[in-house]
Amino acid sequence: MPVLHATNISYQFEDGETLFHNLSFTMVKQRVALVGRNGAGKSILASVISGEKKPSTGAITLPDSHAVYHQQPSELMSSELSVARFLGKHHVLKAIQMIESGHCSQHWFDIVGNEWDLPERLRNQLTNLGLPSDPYMPCSQLSGGQLARLRLYQIFQNEVELVILDEPSNHLDASGKQWLIESMQSFPRSVLLISHDRELLYQMEEIWELSSLGLRVYGGNYDTYTEQKRTESESVERQLNQVNKQAKWLNLQAQRNREKADKRAAKGRKLNKEGSQSKLLLNSKKDKATSRVSSRNKSEKSRQTTLQHTELALNARKEHIAKQYLCFSNHSIRSRKVISVCEGVLPFGNAKPITFQCHSNEKLHLTGNNGSGKSTLLQVITGKACLKQGTLLVNTPLYFLDQHFTAIRPKLSILENVILQCDKAAEMNARTLLSGIGFTRERVFQLGNTLSGGEKMKLAMLIASQQATLPLLLLDEPDNHLDLDSKLTLANALKKYRGGFILVSHDKDFAEETGITRQIKL
Repeated sequence: MPVLHATNISYQFEDGETLFHNLSFTMVKQRVALVGRNGAGKSILASVISGEKKPSTGAITLPDSHAVYHQQPSELMSSELSVARFLGKHHVLKAIQMIESGHCSQHWFDIVGNEWDLPERLRNQLTNLGLPSDPYMPCSQLSGGQLARLRLYQIFQNEVELVILDEPSNHLDASGKQWLIESMQSFPRSVLLISHDRELLYQMEEIWELSSLGLRVYGGNYDTYTEQKRTESESVERQLNQVNKQAKWLNLQAQRNREKADKRAAKGRKLNKEGSQSKLLLNSKKDKATSRVSSRNKSEKSRQTTLQHTELALNARKEHIAKQYLCFSNHSIRSRKVISVCEGVLPFGNAKPITFQCHSNEKLHLTGNNGSGKSTLLQVITGKACLKQGTLLVNTPLYFLDQHFTAIRPKLSILENVILQCDKAAEMNARTLLSGIGFTRERVFQLGNTLSGGEKMKLAMLIASQQATLPLLLLDEPDNHLDLDSKLTLANALKKYRGGFILVSHDKDFAEETGITRQIKL
């Protein structure tokens, strides 16, 4: 029996732009992933499926119960809501405290029920999640990864028929990601996963791909998906070659037919001038010839139109599966020590002193559990925070790419962002650079604040790639919001980068593909 079913789903923005049109799909597998390029509309489709947004057209049949995990909510990061209150356990904990302090009202006993072991059980659960064991700790004091794991834990405790997870592995460390994989595997009902994380996609039974061409279903996990995509790409190339050959043959045949018609017409005029045949016969031949030419021209035009439509459809498919590209400045750089930390103690996270050095062309992978201080260390290097103890020396231009995309000017267009922040690059050059990461035609005039998280990250990386000073890049989980193609594109560009970088990422495959030369664990 289908978990959910959608018929002719469309979604249109208030300005009239259509995000997707007439999507129909049925979920029958237990674990299904939804993938697609940044800006394709995956998160909005997830909100439409869950009922949080209404489709412009179409209908969805949902199971009786479902739960949704959205990407990081800012309100929890700034509120004083405790872990116990977030999990809905605060009233039981309070009742136990009241009874232990001598209050014997039946009201408190009714609240506790059979949960007398809740304090110890909750502390153990939090410890197993890699979180502080204090249930009264404010959620705002948790790191992004710790908060993500807490929210996911709450969702998997629900006895619902369908769980929708939108980028759940963002901010999770290696142990957190493994816990998520095990939680999905042991969850007895259905999971719809929106993710670009290959480790999670390997666990799926079916993959749906959303694009401007619609929604396409690929059976199997990530390996099967990539093999089918490779086969599809090769098939499109073969079909395009065949269409081009047919178009050339049709043009050549049309040219030959015109030449033959011209010869016959010239012969007819000559006979008419000589008067060797009656005008009635010549006019009859002329009418038949004109009719044949007209019929042949219609046939040629029809075949050309059919070929043009086929070519347009194939080129649309080719553009959808075409590889993106991103190139960093490639001038050489002399290796020298540019960052030195000696017995440094971070203001948050890791309490142990840190000592390390970084050279101008080194590619460092900064690892550690959630809350260990990786992002804090990058902020210290940029001067946005200070060491509690120890010394820090920085002798190089820096480019900090944070998780909040502060490099993007929200009120400027995509094109204006590039021209302004890349040494006033010429518009034509800026457009060429933007087309390489998927921003083509009129899209370059879209404002920065209207972009998806992945689109903002791609734009920020493009701006970073065109800095004339060849700075040391400080990259705080740049792969979090990127689609699969963009991850591979960024990894390849970083591998070819002549300068150095310090990378924070929990994606082992991505980190290795960037060509890291050394790892530092906090």
